[in-house]
Amino acid sequence: MRSVAFVVPGSLSSLTGGSIYDRRMVEGLRTLGWRVDVHELDSSFPEPSGAALAGAAAALAGIADQEITVIDGLVFGAIPDLLEAHRTRLDLVALVHMPLSLEFGLDAASAARRRENELRALGLARVVVVTGHVTTESLTSLGHRAPTPVLAEPGCDAAPLARGSGGGGVHLLCVAAVTAGKGHEALLRALADAGGNWTLTCVGSFTRDPATGDRLTSLVTSLSLGGRVAFVGELTADQLASEYDGADVFVLNTRSETYGMAVSEAIARGLPVVSTRTGAIPDLVGEDAGLLVGVEDDVALRDALRTMVTDDRVRTRCRAGAIIARERLRPWTDTAQRFAGILAAIPGHA
Repeated sequence: MRSVAFVVPGSLSSLTGGSIYDRRMVEGLRTLGWRVDVHELDSSFPEPSGAALAGAAAALAGIADQEITVIDGLVFGAIPDLLEAHRTRLDLVALVHMPLSLEFGLDAASAARRRENELRALGLARVVVVTGHVTTESLTSLGHRAPTPVLAEPGCDAAPLARGSGGGGVHLLCVAAVTAGKGHEALLRALADAGGNWTLTCVGSFTRDPATGDRLTSLVTSLSLGGRVAFVGELTADQLASEYDGADVFVLNTRSETYGMAVSEAIARGLPVVSTRTGAIPDLVGEDAGLLVGVEDDVALRDALRTMVTDDRVRTRCRAGAIIARERLRPWTDTAQRFAGILAAIPGHA
């Protein structure tokens, strides 16, 4: 039986995009007959505490010689010294969702430190797997000397078409952790100026970035949106499915994405999309399934929202486009097979 160790930051059941991807790969490999041992580290990565580094050292030391060891990029790029100690003993695989130095809001000194550490670490990898083509481009621009990144894009589960809110206004849905990089503040300001009859539900952690959460609470009050905007936090899978089902339009004003898994889930339900041109979102939405704007183009965002909310014909056209686009989505089983093939191709593991 082929085997692999997965090293991940925090709980594998976390609802971040990276953790969802990692979990689906673990499940998919097991379904394909692999033995998968998961090592869950402290959630402080990519800025690990001393205890977190000790935990990472213990986890790596406990993995058998010559084992394929897939390490999530939040951990991989933060532990070059530990990886150097194990590079000849373990077959190290970096699973990079987004370069650490490109996190939204980092100061220049932190970005430079992260870039140096991550480039050192990636140079120790046998294989570098990326989850979006934008990550390949980003690593190239950073000047990495790692193996050529191999792409394994996320999949998407099939889902029933959303039934919508049933009239009486346009119900908007945003699924994203409340952090500065997801653009909730600009989204609320744009909606306040857009006009039309709309309501908005925001699904996603409200505690991961407390400062942003506090600003949004104040902004909702100052814009008099208390009866129109709801932040409901993280939801179970069934609760989230219900939110998708009751939505008329999906909105995501993200500043940066590796792929855009929440957008693919919206497309799977035939929802029109208003979002930004980043990651794989332009490929997912195409020309007909929504209205896309440039990153941080707040005027274009306002205009796109106004059009989507007030023009029934545009919403109907974009819904028809989303129903067509959903046929292009690939299942998670395809991603798992791709991932398994990448690992099996490592010399000594065929």
